[in-house]
Amino acid sequence: MKFGQVDYPEKVDFILPPDHPGTAKVLKNRSSSHDLEVYVGCAKWNKKDLKNFYPRKTKDELAYYATQFNCIELNATFYRLFPPAVFSKWYETVPEGFRFFPKLEQTISHFRRLQDVEEIVEQNVANMSHLHEKLAMPFLQLHNNFGPKNFDRVVAFIENWSYAAPLAIEFRHSDWYNDKVVSSELYDLLESHGMTNILVDTAGRRDLMHMRLTTPNAFIRWVGANDPKSDRSRLDDWVERIAQWKKAGLRKLSFFVHQNDEQESPALAAHFIKKLNSKIGTALPIPKTLETKGLFDES
Repeated sequence: MKFGQVDYPEKVDFILPPDHPGTAKVLKNRSSSHDLEVYVGCAKWNKKDLKNFYPRKTKDELAYYATQFNCIELNATFYRLFPPAVFSKWYETVPEGFRFFPKLEQTISHFRRLQDVEEIVEQNVANMSHLHEKLAMPFLQLHNNFGPKNFDRVVAFIENWSYAAPLAIEFRHSDWYNDKVVSSELYDLLESHGMTNILVDTAGRRDLMHMRLTTPNAFIRWVGANDPKSDRSRLDDWVERIAQWKKAGLRKLSFFVHQNDEQESPALAAHFIKKLNSKIGTALPIPKTLETKGLFDES
């Protein structure tokens, strides 16, 4: 993911902002005794993007990926709508408990900009439904220049979402958050319809760190800046924040690791999972990379 890429990440203030007051309201009065449902994964599963990850002789990349992670943020569906048979094949390839988080087509968000998209949305959801119970949460990513002047389109889109699968939405225009009147109306709209407000943590767009949950589900798209030291420190900070949210009543975490230039997303995800397991008691398997001892053993 090139979004928010910077040339000098060491100059960026990566401190996580405090939570928006509304986040506490969303989590308040929810039981903290339940088990937090946690999904951590990458955005893609192909060998070209996941460096230093696949053992030699790996033939089915998705099948192997699904032995290491419990989910995938499915970016491929943004570029074209795959036929039902492909979704069915993906469903059959991964084990029980694995979940897909597919992105709605760019025709919906970028080309038609939420206008006259009812049939396309219906087709997207119909094809994705062939993932059955392994379809977790589709998400919509709006264009950087899609601002509050188009609020009426957002309202219509959300009010027309009548599907069983819950939806998450990513707003990239800063005016959705910087204008208090607009942001208040947006958060109320999302909350009232059970829509999850996506958080994007990337170096060059700290203005989007709204820290506002609109459901007790945190959907985080985290983008490494290809700086080994700060990337890991940033992930450690997220572990601390998630631990706080868990105590406050967070019910589900969906955390996806990207990089501006894909070099070590699986390794960064492994770092995050290890720290999260230690901090909040989750027991997610830690993904292996080719440096992991024994991975080259073909016996």
